[in-house]
Amino acid sequence: MILVTGGTGFLGSHLVCRLVKDGCKVRVLHRRTSDFSIFNRVAKYNHLTDPEINRFVDWEEADILDPYRLEEVVNDISVIYHCAGMVSFQPGDGKRLNKININGTANLINAALQSKVQNFCHVSSTAAIGRADHELIIDERVIWKNSNRNSRYAVSKYGAEREVWRGIAEGLNAVIVNPSIILGPGEVNSGSTRMIRVVDKGLYFYTPGSNGFVDVRDVVNIMIKLINGNIFNERFIISSENVTYKELFSYMAKYLHKPAPKFAANGFLSEITWRLEHARHYIFGSKPLITRETARTARVFYAYSNEKIRQAIDYQFIPIEKCIADSCRFYLADKNND
Repeated sequence: MILVTGGTGFLGSHLVCRLVKDGCKVRVLHRRTSDFSIFNRVAKYNHLTDPEINRFVDWEEADILDPYRLEEVVNDISVIYHCAGMVSFQPGDGKRLNKININGTANLINAALQSKVQNFCHVSSTAAIGRADHELIIDERVIWKNSNRNSRYAVSKYGAEREVWRGIAEGLNAVIVNPSIILGPGEVNSGSTRMIRVVDKGLYFYTPGSNGFVDVRDVVNIMIKLINGNIFNERFIISSENVTYKELFSYMAKYLHKPAPKFAANGFLSEITWRLEHARHYIFGSKPLITRETARTARVFYAYSNEKIRQAIDYQFIPIEKCIADSCRFYLADKNND
């Protein structure tokens, strides 16, 4: 049986649905407070019915911070896909990020080793690769350096990777994937997919930076190919294209039939924006859409190489424009059905 953590999140939901369509028995961990709305939308996108899901999916309530419960649910598992984790760029979330991403991963690695799990796929992030000082293109050879340029999220994901490497040293067959910013159809209210909703409401400014982006379906395909191909003791950047934010928002505007943003948000405007968001959070208690870290990251030109994964499994990525087109099509259909 296959175990998936984070199976109610965007990536985890797509992975579970793909495994179900492949006829695999899947045990999905969820917390008592888990929101199943993302999974339900992704299942709908994949045309899966409740009877099909119930036939193949075993839902287990468990927390990765509970090592004793993990030992129980991992007992008869052959493959683990570890998608669970916390993503936050809020100033006060550093300790919680470390607790969930590092300690939670350590608990799962320990349970996998104790139960002699055959194969383990860990979902990390390009944030854990580190930042190249001189290289224009970041690849897997970039060495992590402690720096105040690293976000709290990046530090926690790097710490989680160290736990996976420990597991590998102790005999676990594991592989690490480092997706860039994940986009794709099936969700419109959380994570990076919220950008489509923002553009639909009207976006006039774009930030001058760039980043790597990848379709969620590519991430799922590659994770399964790596496990089925017995490729272990490696880490792979999973990124389709390096795209400027101007290009990204223009694609979204094109397929939403909205005007594309025309004005570049300079550093001064970005600094003002995150401060206003922080004030709104302080006054009303709502989570800020933009933080100091995200505002500054959006002005930097990041670029990632996918050469290693393309050579390892001879893979062709979905173009980002097609990813955006499919995502906007789903968003508009979902919007019209509300």
